[in-house]
Amino acid sequence: MIRSREHAELLLRKASQDLFVLERLSADPVTPDEILGFHAHQAVEKMLKAALTSRAIRYGRTHDLTELLKLLHQHQFSVPVDLEQLKQLAQFAVEFRYAELPAPFDRSWALELVLRVRGWAESVVQQKPAE
Repeated sequence: MIRSREHAELLLRKASQDLFVLERLSADPVTPDEILGFHAHQAVEKMLKAALTSRAIRYGRTHDLTELLKLLHQHQFSVPVDLEQLKQLAQFAVEFRYAELPAPFDRSWALELVLRVRGWAESVVQQKPAE
């Protein structure tokens, strides 16, 4: 994979589409929590991948936020989320797409988390890497 700022920016635009869904539907009480969790997960996944892509760091075909976070840490990225926060979202990649949530989903927490990751990812993509 070659460094591709354009591809990283594409990933950020696609993540913005998931954020759009989260922002528009989170205030609607009839929107299922699973849908919001899925889009929060998807947004964060794409943002983490955008940061990796911007530095030409290879990652496999994965939806595993924990794996992406570990890869970022291995490459000395200072990510504004921790493993426990990502584990809360990771469940939406597969498990809660096909099962009931055991407890209500904290929509405001998810939105704040996605916005925090977006700000960080955008700053990483815009930085010039050290040559």
